[in-house]
Amino acid sequence: MAMALGSGKGTRRLRGRGGRRPMSEINVTPFVDVMLVLLIIFMVTAPLLTAGVPIQLPDSRANALPQDAQQVSISIDSEGYVYIDDAQVPVGGLPQALEAIPRAGEGPDVTLRADRALDYGRVMAVMGELNRAGLNRISLVTNGGQSSPPVNAGSPSGE
Repeated sequence: MAMALGSGKGTRRLRGRGGRRPMSEINVTPFVDVMLVLLIIFMVTAPLLTAGVPIQLPDSRANALPQDAQQVSISIDSEGYVYIDDAQVPVGGLPQALEAIPRAGEGPDVTLRADRALDYGRVMAVMGELNRAGLNRISLVTNGGQSSPPVNAGSPSGE
């Protein structure tokens, strides 16, 4: 039994119409490249979206606390304006804004971010309002892992 290989009348030639068969596969390499670039962009920009109020935080060597699901961020900028998450609180409206925060169980964990140029009394006034509203789980946010200024352990005059 003999077999003809490409030279008989029954063979089909592909050179008559372009010479190539259509590809039935999709090249996914460009798609993967685009997805990796987008992933890198999101990884770089995601940490920048956590805090919307620009604040110069003080330095500290304290360790970071774990992040909880029920958390409220309160920020005080260098002008003394208070923000709950990213929304500015009207002057004199902090008690009403704190009452409007949803609570479950022991209440939310409050992270207080205050600009380093602020007066200590302004920060303590906001902490007093938090205490009056029953929000007693407060964490103060600082720049972690940085060298903080030396602490004087002597008299108030620093001697």
